[in-house]
Amino acid sequence: MAILDELRRRFGDAIVETDEHRGDLTAVVARDALLAVLAHCRHEAALAFDVLMDLTAVDYQKFPGREDGPRFEVVYHLYSIARNHRLRLKVRVDEDDAHVPTAMTLWPIANWLEREVWDMFGVRFDGHPDLRRLLLYEEFVGHPLRKDYPINRRQPLIGPAS
Repeated sequence: MAILDELRRRFGDAIVETDEHRGDLTAVVARDALLAVLAHCRHEAALAFDVLMDLTAVDYQKFPGREDGPRFEVVYHLYSIARNHRLRLKVRVDEDDAHVPTAMTLWPIANWLEREVWDMFGVRFDGHPDLRRLLLYEEFVGHPLRKDYPINRRQPLIGPAS
């Protein structure tokens, strides 16, 4: 596909792998090139990805065949209104080094999406101005969408101050 060819041509080895399946385009990007790739996707006229549809993460801790690889993937779903095309970008991060640069300068909606990923998975976004819990209360311990989060874990009870 032309979009994936453009990314491989422009960024070379920073595009770790690509996949096209039934019109779904995916590129895995090296973390140190992530912000440059995202900016290129947003500002390059031929791509014009003006909408960040979603930003999420996947925990591969117990996924067969991924035991030796990075634990998390941060996933960006991009869409171009003018060109009517989509792209999925992924960046792999290790558990003990789980951080990527913020995309807020490119898409302001990333503010809320990055806070949700931090809250649920514990992946940090460097440069985010207000990285705090979004869905859970501040006293909550852990990140509940991690595969090793105990389903019967008791959390501190909070309530009105007496």
